[in-house]
Amino acid sequence: MTTRTDLSESPTVESRDDLLAVFSGGEKPEERWRIGTEHEKFVYRVSDHRAPSWEEEGGIRDLLTALTEFGWNPVIEDGKLIALTGEDGTVSLEPAGQLELSGAALDNLHQTCAEAARHLKQVKAVGEKLGLGFLGLGMWPDKKREDLSWMPKGRYGIMRRYMPTVGSLGLDMMLRTCTIQTNLDYASEADMVQKFRVGLALQPVATALFANSPFTEGKPNGFKSFRSHIWEDTDPDRTGMLPFVFEDGFGYERWCDYALDVPMYFVMREGKYHDVAGKSFRDFLDGRLEGFEGEKPTVADWTDHLSTIFPEVRLKSFLEMRGADGGPWGRICALPALWVGLLYDQGALDAAWDLVKDWSIEEREAVRHAVPRQALDAAVPGGRMMREFAGEVLDIAAQGLAARERYNAAGDSEVGFLDPLRDVVASGKSPADRLLERYHGKWGSAIDCIYEEESF
Repeated sequence: MTTRTDLSESPTVESRDDLLAVFSGGEKPEERWRIGTEHEKFVYRVSDHRAPSWEEEGGIRDLLTALTEFGWNPVIEDGKLIALTGEDGTVSLEPAGQLELSGAALDNLHQTCAEAARHLKQVKAVGEKLGLGFLGLGMWPDKKREDLSWMPKGRYGIMRRYMPTVGSLGLDMMLRTCTIQTNLDYASEADMVQKFRVGLALQPVATALFANSPFTEGKPNGFKSFRSHIWEDTDPDRTGMLPFVFEDGFGYERWCDYALDVPMYFVMREGKYHDVAGKSFRDFLDGRLEGFEGEKPTVADWTDHLSTIFPEVRLKSFLEMRGADGGPWGRICALPALWVGLLYDQGALDAAWDLVKDWSIEEREAVRHAVPRQALDAAVPGGRMMREFAGEVLDIAAQGLAARERYNAAGDSEVGFLDPLRDVVASGKSPADRLLERYHGKWGSAIDCIYEEESF
């Protein structure tokens, strides 16, 4: 989840135009389009596989502190180290200590993969000193909620109280999941709309290809991506497939209205989070927010609020693709490859839209609901299986990457970053299917084996 690292004074929102300017201000010509990749991993003690707390010796605080040796700068909240900033972006903490890199905005996938490699080299070096390991999955395979401790971030305390009032799995989302995400640019409002629609319709493809969370508390849970299922019962006000995105007239104005209607979580003032969970940002605009009467929001308040909306695709001043489970190093690079290939070449974008433009709202919802359980075995409109359909999507992504003509020093294009996903389609087995095979086979139902085989 987003960590506020800039506490400088922000201008007051004077009109609706100031809200819309956050979206229109993200418009960039194609030559300035960049790639941002976010990836989370579970941290555990090598000795006993326990999830460390923030404050214990050799725990999460010491992990962050040790990373400053690599040039990262500390971010302090209420006197406590909760994040780091540097040339490679931001290192931050999810609610139970999941470690996230929100990478820098980069030109090509070769740079993205190099960034991920630098980060993992650093955390593994620190982990060896502290006795910590790092696990690449979509969900803790064995931990109960009560096995996990909360990180000392103000927004998490607010969300912890609010989540159980709006869904049954919100705390699991916070405590027990990890994801890989990709952030991408757009040239205009029309370009944003097309990319949003394609990205939203095809998120189930990413979910199927990256499905990697088949265990809960040490046993198979009946899903291939339980992480994805969790979002179906987290908070209906701020999640889902957003049918209005596919309606005529969708654009910045409609997204703004949707965001204004999402209940607030907090207001941040002087580095402190104030609980306004469930209250209306529209009231805030009118100076009628309870506890902040007579005060208008700042642009930073608005961008904070936008970061508390959790659909499968999210618009801020860029588009976030949010449908994939966490996974091993090779798949960190594969997710941005998928979306860059589909969305950053107009021919590929048009071809991808042709695949899904005739799907009904009901068909899109059906695919979204089926994939967490079935992954590549889910049906897609037209009577095909997801495995076949995903292969077609990957073909389009490969064409888009080839058309970009971004090469490394050895002359390799970006297309090779799709290879892990090609392997998934060729085998017909999602990462979760392979995990389940090992669990029922050579592991002998011993979930601890996953730490040896799925750690970074």
